[in-house]
Amino acid sequence: MLEILKSILFGIVEGITEWLPISSTGHMILLDEFVKLDASDAFMEMYLVVIQLGAIMAVVLLFWNQLWPFCLPQNNSIQQHGIMGYIKKDTFIMWFKIAVACIPAVIIELAMGDKLEEMFYNYQTVAIMLIAIGIIFIFIENRNKEQTAKVSTIAGITYQTAFLIGVFQLVAAVFPGTSRSGATIIGGLVLGLARTVAAEFTFYLAVPVMFGASLIKVLKFGLSFTANEASLLIIGMVTAFIVSLVVIKFLMGYIKKHDFKVFGWYRIILGILVLGYFIAF
Repeated sequence: MLEILKSILFGIVEGITEWLPISSTGHMILLDEFVKLDASDAFMEMYLVVIQLGAIMAVVLLFWNQLWPFCLPQNNSIQQHGIMGYIKKDTFIMWFKIAVACIPAVIIELAMGDKLEEMFYNYQTVAIMLIAIGIIFIFIENRNKEQTAKVSTIAGITYQTAFLIGVFQLVAAVFPGTSRSGATIIGGLVLGLARTVAAEFTFYLAVPVMFGASLIKVLKFGLSFTANEASLLIIGMVTAFIVSLVVIKFLMGYIKKHDFKVFGWYRIILGILVLGYFIAF
């Protein structure tokens, strides 16, 4: 029973931090320092990534109409209009832009994924990146007060902009504590996207990235789960899914009236506390 409660806690933390720009990986690494699941190191390495699938499914559910590139035939047949008549052109093009944005992270993950984890997955990196990205958020938002967003729709994102957002995402892939959503949102803001567009594109971009990362981890771990391991993973994913539904709706409503500076200050304070704790103890 205690292990189930621990997995629920991990799911809650994942569901909250995956979408708020405060670093889900950083929070999960820190939580793992204090709350230990009764599982092997190999399982935990996989678990901390695959639990994100629950959060991703919340995006798929909430944004299904925006993500699914096909529309159903209505009065006319496919023979009259052809299959292309039932493709939502803007959505189809958006997926190509998402694919372009994924290229930098995919290349680095395939080339150096395990090496990067060995080098940077520690509390020092997490704390430093929490603070650094927090400062950048505050700086960018102060700068944006005097500027008007150039891109106010997803369709307005060019292939070049999508690729550059992918480069920003690469920083999060290398350094835990950066926040994948935080890095891509900052990239979007720097490149002239409106806050809501930057956040929405971040949600969409997470779908293939997290599915891909989870698939790699599962293949490396293998499918030989024990009953306990399978239950912990499922409980964590379901919890992350439910919490994510609430958090995504909150964030999209919040940023319509507020900026991201509060998350920047949170990151700075948390980073300082983390450094202080581990230096003291």
